[in-house]
Amino acid sequence: MSRGGGKGPSLKDKLDGNELDLSLCDLNEVPVRELAALPKATILDLSCNNLISLPSDFCSLMHLVKLDLSKNRLQQLPLDFGRLVNLQHLDLLNNRLVTLPVSFAQLKNLKWLDLKDNPLDPVLAKVAGDCLDEKQCKQAAVKVLQHMKAIQSEQDRQRQRKLQAEREMEKKREAEQRAKEAQERELRKREKAEEKERRRREYDAQKAAKQEMEKKTKKETVQIRSKCGGSGAGGTCMTSSKRYWCSLFPLICVPGEL
Repeated sequence: MSRGGGKGPSLKDKLDGNELDLSLCDLNEVPVRELAALPKATILDLSCNNLISLPSDFCSLMHLVKLDLSKNRLQQLPLDFGRLVNLQHLDLLNNRLVTLPVSFAQLKNLKWLDLKDNPLDPVLAKVAGDCLDEKQCKQAAVKVLQHMKAIQSEQDRQRQRKLQAEREMEKKREAEQRAKEAQERELRKREKAEEKERRRREYDAQKAAKQEMEKKTKKETVQIRSKCGGSGAGGTCMTSSKRYWCSLFPLICVPGEL
């Protein structure tokens, strides 16, 4: 047990039935581990100490039914304070609290609450009321729980709206990405088709040029053969010099040698 002047007696020595009184012990921090070992202590008095905050593992003390934290210097409660679901009586008188954690709405068994003498947020202070007697403290518990549930519901709605907006944004990004990929595929397809068409035109041009060349060559061959006296079997082309001598000396020109 941590206090200003060092270690004191065991907590078991302070246990009276189900009540554990640690008030006026000059505590700077809560001995959570020792308290967790005493589940029988459902009523815990930590009033009139020097507590500035509660450790997060304090909320593991789910056996607590009545808790007195009055007259400390608490500036805030742990975010998961709502885990103390068995809590019925909570005294927070004369601390430095401004707000309560949203999880406070989960204290469904809370029947009594005192928030007097805290610098509360004006809205919360109005909801909590004065708590000048037993009836008002019971009303404070009901009204504050309703108030915190409303805050929790609004935060849940905001969270849902945010998640919905994020999902819609993600869907939009995915749709844009799909559209971009489709455009890129279409572009590649078009470029591929254009390249294929270009190659086909080149092929057709080369084929046409080859055919034209073959046609021209064939035509020239036919012309040469026609000039040589036809293309019959055994036909030969008579040169101009032989035709000249044959015209002068027809008797020496043997038909088979022409």
